[in-house]
Amino acid sequence: MKLNICHLYPDLLDLYGDRGNIITLTKRAQWRGIDTAVQRVSLGEPLDFADMDILFIGGGSDREQNILVEDLMKRKQELRAAIEDGLVVLAICGGYQLLGQYYQMGNGKKIPGLGFLDLWTEAGTKRLIGNVAVRLEKELQAQGEQLETAKRLNTLVGFENHSGKTYLGAAVQKIGQVLHGNGNNGKDGSEGVRYKNVFGTYLHGPLLPKNPNFADLLLSLAFKRSGQTENLAPLEDQLEILAHETMLERILSVH
Repeated sequence: MKLNICHLYPDLLDLYGDRGNIITLTKRAQWRGIDTAVQRVSLGEPLDFADMDILFIGGGSDREQNILVEDLMKRKQELRAAIEDGLVVLAICGGYQLLGQYYQMGNGKKIPGLGFLDLWTEAGTKRLIGNVAVRLEKELQAQGEQLETAKRLNTLVGFENHSGKTYLGAAVQKIGQVLHGNGNNGKDGSEGVRYKNVFGTYLHGPLLPKNPNFADLLLSLAFKRSGQTENLAPLEDQLEILAHETMLERILSVH
């Protein structure tokens, strides 16, 4: 099998080493003998979402988001169709916000989002910065336990730096509950969003090298969508798990 990964706007959305998520997905597939192809697509460049197995959208500043909205609107129908068909999407920070209904600025002006997900973001008066620990929702924990690798990890760790506060509607689910940090908005204890195979989160750092369980979950969902019935082959993850647990312990020790 060949895994097709799209890195959307890598030249504009790459805060805090988010391209490390692409490296992690690629390596964890290759270590299992699975061929990978990464297509890097920027403004105006052709892309067939139907040919992709995983789509990654990184984080960027408000300036980059304003530029990208116009380009993404031209791709809106094709991307919506792929999402409804089960395309695996990982969107970080600014990319996460773009998938929602709107971003409301401090002056009350609303910048329209793509409207794919039942969520909206409001500008905050201060930045939410620091390390974050999250306990995954039970459904995601159960899916992770079906994998042969990193199944002992029911948490995520990462780093957040955002002023926007995101609120979820009834049609979507959170990724998890904040154990330490701010998460979506610093108020309701939620972090991230899930809709079908779409995942949005504020966790930078990058996310996937610190969370091999989540990386494998994304790979597993992509393979199942393509008709693959076998589980992912196990990897020697002792060091990755130790790194995750060490980071988790350090974050919670200052809670």
